[in-house]
Amino acid sequence: MRIGSAFESFDLSGYDLILSSSSAYAKGVIPPPYARHICYCHTPMRFAWRTGDYIKREGIGKFQRAVLPLMLTYVRLWDVATTPRVDEFVANSQEVAALIARYYGRAATVIPPPVDLSPYRPWVPGNFYLAGGRLIPYKRLDLVIQAFTALGLPLKIFGTGRDRARLEALAGPNIEFLGQIDDQQRRELFASCRAFIFPGEEDFGITPLEAMSAGRPVIAYASGGALETVIEGVTGRFFGQQTAAALAVAVAATRTDRYNPAIIRQHAEGFSREVFLARMRRVIENTSQDTSCTSRELER
Repeated sequence: MRIGSAFESFDLSGYDLILSSSSAYAKGVIPPPYARHICYCHTPMRFAWRTGDYIKREGIGKFQRAVLPLMLTYVRLWDVATTPRVDEFVANSQEVAALIARYYGRAATVIPPPVDLSPYRPWVPGNFYLAGGRLIPYKRLDLVIQAFTALGLPLKIFGTGRDRARLEALAGPNIEFLGQIDDQQRRELFASCRAFIFPGEEDFGITPLEAMSAGRPVIAYASGGALETVIEGVTGRFFGQQTAAALAVAVAATRTDRYNPAIIRQHAEGFSREVFLARMRRVIENTSQDTSCTSRELER
C-alpha cells in the first residue's frame, strides 16, 4: 500500500478542481473539503479485481501468485474506501463504466480516449495484413500467426516484447516481424495494409482506431472495447471465438468485402483529440458549476 500512501501524501490544498488519470492508485488522492475531484478511469485496478486475468496477462510467477490473495484483500479494501473521494467518474469505455458500477457502485460518464489521427490520403492498397503492439501473451498474436500461417497470406507484425521468440517459432515464411518502428513507419503501414488484425480483448484499444484513421478496416475479436469502435460491415469485421480457426474464417470473408476508406476515416474522426477535449470540458464545466474552479491535471 506504499504507492497508495504516496498519492495520499500529495498536497492539493491549493486547488479547487482535481483531475486524476487513474488505472490504479491516482484516484485515491485526498482532495481538500472544498475541492471537486474528477477521475478519468482507464480501468479499476486490474490486478486487484481481475486477478486471474492479470496473472495470465503479465506472466506472474508461482511465488507472486502465492502471496497475492492476502495482499490484494487489503488493496481492494483501500480501493473501495477511497472511492468517495471522487466526485465524478469518467470511464474510457462502456466496458470500464460497467466495471466501475460493479466494483465501486458508481455511475460514470463515458468519454473514449483521444486518438492521434494519421494524415488521410487516398488508399494505396498493399497486399499484406497488419498486426502488432506489445508482443506479450494476452495480446493473442499467436492466433494471428497460426491463422495466417495456415492461410499463406502475407502478414507484417510490428512491436517488441517478451513473447517475440515464441511467436517467431510459430510463424511461417509469409510472416514478417518488423520490430520497433517509428511513428512515420507506423502511419505508412496502417495506410497501405489490406486490414489491421486485433485479436486480443482490451478495455478500449487505440490501435484499431489508428488503422481506421488511415481508412483501413479492422478484423477484431468481438469483445471488450472493440465492440465500441468497430462497426460490423462498415469499418471492419468481427470474429466471435478467440481461436485461430475463427479468425481465419473472418480474414477469408474480408477478401470479398468492400469498404469505403472515407467512411472508415470519418468514423475514426469521432475519436479525435479535439472531440475528447470538448467532451472533457463539458464534464469539467458541469462539475464546477457550484464553485469557482481552477484546474490542474494530476498525472498518474
